[in-house]
Amino acid sequence: TGRCLMAQATTGIGKTLGTLFPLLKAMVPQQLDKILFLTAKTPGRALALDALHQLHTSAPELALRSLELVARDKACEYPGSACHGDACPLAKGFYDRLPAARQAAQAQTILDKAAVREIALAHQVCPYYLGQEMARWVDVLVADYNYYFDQSALLYALAQVNQWRLAVLVDEAHNLVDRARQMYSASLDQWQLQALRRSKPAGMGSALDRLNRQWNALHKTQLAPYQVADALPEGLLKALLHCVGLIQEQLNQQPTGIDPALLQFYFDALQFLRVSELFDAHFLFDITKREGPGKRSLSTLCLRNVVPARQIAPRIAATRSTLLFSATLSPRHYYADLLGMPTNTAWLDVASPFAAEQLRVQVVREVSTRYQHRAASLAPIAALIAEQYEAEPGNYLAFFSSFEYLQQVAQVLATTHPHIVQWRQAPGMDEAQRQGFLQRFEPQGCGVGFAVLGGAFAEGVDLPGTRLIGAFVATLGLPQVNPVNEQIKQRMSQLFGMGFDYTYLYPGVQKVIQAAGRVIRGTDDRGMVMLIDDRFAEPRVQGMFPAWWAPQDK
Repeated sequence: TGRCLMAQATTGIGKTLGTLFPLLKAMVPQQLDKILFLTAKTPGRALALDALHQLHTSAPELALRSLELVARDKACEYPGSACHGDACPLAKGFYDRLPAARQAAQAQTILDKAAVREIALAHQVCPYYLGQEMARWVDVLVADYNYYFDQSALLYALAQVNQWRLAVLVDEAHNLVDRARQMYSASLDQWQLQALRRSKPAGMGSALDRLNRQWNALHKTQLAPYQVADALPEGLLKALLHCVGLIQEQLNQQPTGIDPALLQFYFDALQFLRVSELFDAHFLFDITKREGPGKRSLSTLCLRNVVPARQIAPRIAATRSTLLFSATLSPRHYYADLLGMPTNTAWLDVASPFAAEQLRVQVVREVSTRYQHRAASLAPIAALIAEQYEAEPGNYLAFFSSFEYLQQVAQVLATTHPHIVQWRQAPGMDEAQRQGFLQRFEPQGCGVGFAVLGGAFAEGVDLPGTRLIGAFVATLGLPQVNPVNEQIKQRMSQLFGMGFDYTYLYPGVQKVIQAAGRVIRGTDDRGMVMLIDDRFAEPRVQGMFPAWWAPQDK
């Protein structure tokens, strides 16, 4: 029908294959040129590629070609080198060797990251740019959200130029709100400007000084460390535009001779200027002031996108159909409002194949995990984890609101129950470390993995059967109360009349449900989830739980 669809379906029931398969069936009758399968995280891409492998295994003669697109920093063979022939051997003569590499790539049915790299290195071309080139030649593209929704998105640009008829699948679509906000936000740091002024780049001195004077003028009327301004500073924007123009002239004259710090400032300034052109009631312009050297006030300027609907809606309108799917798309109006879904968007709430008997949901209302009560909660939470582990030994995940909280409870558990094996998520884990964390969840294994709610292990992770038999969620998941979120709450209240719910409640409970969804991954699975906080007993919070849950007080 050419309409869009928002589909909510329990995690673990095969949404990836269940969305890809009907779109592939529709490609010929709907005359679709491409299907885009867009994900927020690497595990989502892996699941999509696995689904495509299943299709090819069941139908080897299928004339279907698929491609995984990855970020440049993950595909680069020479990190730190510039992307031109003088600095990178894979860039030198790229277009001479490209036809043969492209012909070899066309012979592959599924071009995942490894396959693209193998072909690229065999023909001595850049894997990243070979992948971008092959985007024109395949039927299904598996990529991150930013490849279609970002301001300078490759796939959106190609679709417009080539007039492709697209169908777009947005995996784990609850993530698109925060990701879109990031895509259409920009910040500038005065520390960066001061460092540039000290380095005195040629031909830039007076322009940078003028920009700094305009920047300092913003501080004269600012009393609080954090403040939201009603209008954009026209004088500063003009000074910034002048700086960008001068750097662009230098780039035109000597593309490879620009100081890296000046180049980074150039990119940051360009993004700030681009976002400033979009500025309206759906954005905040805020100034965060801190004391610099000699007690001078220096600040960070941020153009903060709050509601990305006006930026995302045109991308959705450019498709034949867009499907947003997730285990947590409720309440429907929240995501429809923030993402600018068309008014005729269809809604599907897929009945869960799981039964309440499979998942024992326990609510612990005697413990508060609020920040001011955190110290008092450590011992009770550790005792609850130990009690459950002793009663039913197996693999568990324990989720907390921060790394600090996680470490504190894990340390108490290690001291009071040293025989319980545990492993902990750490900040900034790379893909190999994340994989090592997950490999600890062996079938029939015993131990407790500590992780951060909303992090890498709270969604998109599949640990079926005895690899995971339970989860503890020791937080309601509400975003931190701080000046930024309080301003967002005010703006949400003005726009939608539901400031607290749109800023804190809905995003928090969504993370809890995602984390709990790691436990039951199939109709034969059995397990438990312990929700530790008195607020989990509130009717409006429980009203957001999946319909098949039957929460009980512990």
